Amino acid sequence: MTKSFHCKNKRNYYKKRVASLEHKEYKASMSGFTFKQFTIEHDRCAMKVGTDGVLLGAWAQGGKRILDIGTGSGLIALMMAQRFPEAHVTGIEIDESAATQAKDNAASSIYGNRIDIQNISLQEFHTSGLFDSITCNPPFFEESLRCPDIKRDTARHTESLPYSTLLEHSHRLLTPVGTLNLILPASALPRIEYECAFASMFIIRKVFIRTTGSKPPKRMLLSISNKPTCQEEPITVHLMDGGNRSEWYNRLTSEFYL
Repeated sequence: MTKSFHCKNKRNYYKKRVASLEHKEYKASMSGFTFKQFTIEHDRCAMKVGTDGVLLGAWAQGGKRILDIGTGSGLIALMMAQRFPEAHVTGIEIDESAATQAKDNAASSIYGNRIDIQNISLQEFHTSGLFDSITCNPPFFEESLRCPDIKRDTARHTESLPYSTLLEHSHRLLTPVGTLNLILPASALPRIEYECAFASMFIIRKVFIRTTGSKPPKRMLLSISNKPTCQEEPITVHLMDGGNRSEWYNRLTSEFYL
């Protein structure tokens, strides 16, 4: 068989795979997602409620002023408002439809008076005060198949928010002891370490996530600060093993899942 035949078959496979994933997400979007203290509708958002967002929202360090970058449906903003009762949470989102839905989700919750959603990019965002905590579930993919859905493509790929830009503006917006809290592919650690050094920021907390005990870490949770502290040893946990969520995960998310 010719090389062009193999390439054509590969392209057709990935097109079908993307279409299948989008169909599953479309079906999931019909009902939204109900937590103990709030409900998230996400049918107008490119990226739906998922384990990554729930993990970050349940793990991130907080404070009295919190910024959620790329808030999407407002999931993490609402989780942070629940976890930190004295906090005011600002969520920024570049996609207008998602920003509107995040506003609606916040307004329909008991935390609406402490959450402000703005339809703006990080690069354009300015504030009169600094933040104690920034959360971000950023675009992951630097070199993967581009999705035909422009909104989902923007949400998935780092071209819309490079790590260098994220760190540069987080450095600008954080208090000296504030933290940037991220969830990323574990493979991105060398790149993040490089960008931190360039931005004069420091990784102060790490948790590596394995899906099963036999596989290498797939995700990592990071806290990054403008000032170094006594860095904790990396922790590796199993998120799911044999289809069951780990005790660590269940304990972390117990205040949210029904």
